[in-house]
Amino acid sequence: MPFEKIVLNDGRVIPQIGFGSWKIPKEVCTGEVEQAIDVGFDHLDTAQTYRNEEEVGQAIKESGLARKELWITTKWSGTDDKGPAQSCSESLEKIGIEYIDLYLIHSPRLCKGDIPGTWKQMEQLYKEGKVKSIGVSNFKLDDLKELLASCSIKPVVNQILLHPYVIKTTTPLLEYMAKHHIVAEGYSTLIPLTGAPGGPVDKPINKIAERLKVAPEQVLLAWSKAKHAIIVTTSSKKDRLERYLAVGDIDLTEEDVEAIDHAGAKGAKWYERQTEGKSRRAAKFAAAGVLGVYLLYRLVSAI
Repeated sequence: MPFEKIVLNDGRVIPQIGFGSWKIPKEVCTGEVEQAIDVGFDHLDTAQTYRNEEEVGQAIKESGLARKELWITTKWSGTDDKGPAQSCSESLEKIGIEYIDLYLIHSPRLCKGDIPGTWKQMEQLYKEGKVKSIGVSNFKLDDLKELLASCSIKPVVNQILLHPYVIKTTTPLLEYMAKHHIVAEGYSTLIPLTGAPGGPVDKPINKIAERLKVAPEQVLLAWSKAKHAIIVTTSSKKDRLERYLAVGDIDLTEEDVEAIDHAGAKGAKWYERQTEGKSRRAAKFAAAGVLGVYLLYRLVSAI
């Protein structure tokens, strides 16, 4: 059974799983997007700041598919201080399409304190037909409340970080979104396996995977599906992409979801320590690099 199609609050229907081009280098992006399309992904997610929209567009062109057969999401990221209108026009040109299915504000910080004013620019793009649906990304609860207090057109989605270690703090946001018929798009759902392995979530994930005879990453994506979220994921490996699409056939029980939620809440502090440790190590590495360059400069200058 394939993934369900989700009906947005503007009446349009979006595929529940999408292939994202975040962090994919330009030189391999076209090939990886082509592979995703060949495997069966019909929802592609990119962004202005990823700087690979042209490569995504080339893959779309080479697929030979009709425009209506693909759902294309991109985001206004404020790159080079360009506003939504200019950025949208440039994205359309780079991807090589006549309209964008879903256009998102990549982050509330791009609004520079004026969420209502920025959203009006998004509404204008919708009215002009350049984008078919509009939404946001990385908006917190207060950001959404501010937007909804003044908007004429509701955002259809909020694309957010969504994995078990953040579910406790994210639940109030998800409940508010559900109340206002704003769908969650979840990214980085596989972090408990790829970025923070060895935590409390491992146990229920592995136990469920063994019982269902599926891979642990499939259990995590099925957990996101159970939250009624649109999954945004990626991989350069064909077999992994096939496993991701097979999640459409995997349904978790309420007890499964509760066990993962409980483990995620229990491990939230552990996860914070893990991410803080990585940030400190990255900062030390960067500082060491700067110091090395400075010492090399002094050495060369003394010669």
